[in-house]
Amino acid sequence: MAQGTLARILETKREEVASLRPRARQLRNRAVDAPPPRDFARSLREGEVVSVIAEVKRRSPGAGEIRPHLEPGELAAAYEAGGARALSVLTDAQYFGGSLDDLVRAREAVALPTLRKDFLLAEVQVHEARAAGADAILLIVRALDDPSLRGLRELAEELGMSALVEVHDRAELERALESGATVVGINNRDLATFETSIQVTLDLASEVPGDRILVSESGIGSGEEVARLGRGGVDAVLVGGSLLSAREPGRAVTELVSHPRVARPYV
Repeated sequence: MAQGTLARILETKREEVASLRPRARQLRNRAVDAPPPRDFARSLREGEVVSVIAEVKRRSPGAGEIRPHLEPGELAAAYEAGGARALSVLTDAQYFGGSLDDLVRAREAVALPTLRKDFLLAEVQVHEARAAGADAILLIVRALDDPSLRGLRELAEELGMSALVEVHDRAELERALESGATVVGINNRDLATFETSIQVTLDLASEVPGDRILVSESGIGSGEEVARLGRGGVDAVLVGGSLLSAREPGRAVTELVSHPRVARPYV
């Protein structure tokens, strides 16, 4: 996703936030009354192997159409059977072809905690996520100022959700940790150049204290890469494209699980 594309997406999200505001009270009430969330963070730390967060996504601005005719519940069930520990569901409609209905249908089909992956900028979107059943939300450091980053994370946690706080470089990581993030995602994709390398995660992993959960995102397609990340101290990997392009996504998940993870020091 080039930087210009990110800017366009964020502008679209600001328009969506404006259209949601008249429903703010309704969404807040629905969020409070929603069934209890599943523990996303805990699911990533159980056991001694790297956990896999498997993604439900039809398309992306960079890759184009990936799996346009997917059925969220069937795909989620295949992921669970393959050994995934959590789901990530793209809910953006304009750029990724997703919806909150995709999240609802995927989550209903499995017992896995489910992340709403979208571009969240305001409290009303957090309430909307919980009202739809989300167990976790994505917060992108590059898209938020420091007060918003902390405030949205705290709101998510007050509602019983986890917040996956996404960074790409050292400066963003410092902001994430300063904000109090307990689940940190390192995006291996440079949003300016679109280049992807798991070395981005490996270079930053040692700077994430051992009491935080570390997730590596993007560009992960083989068990060998998951094994390298596990040796580097990564707790979980978020995988989309390589699973979605596989003929049997569940079997593709199985090829990524069971790789040991090395604990990082508490610094």
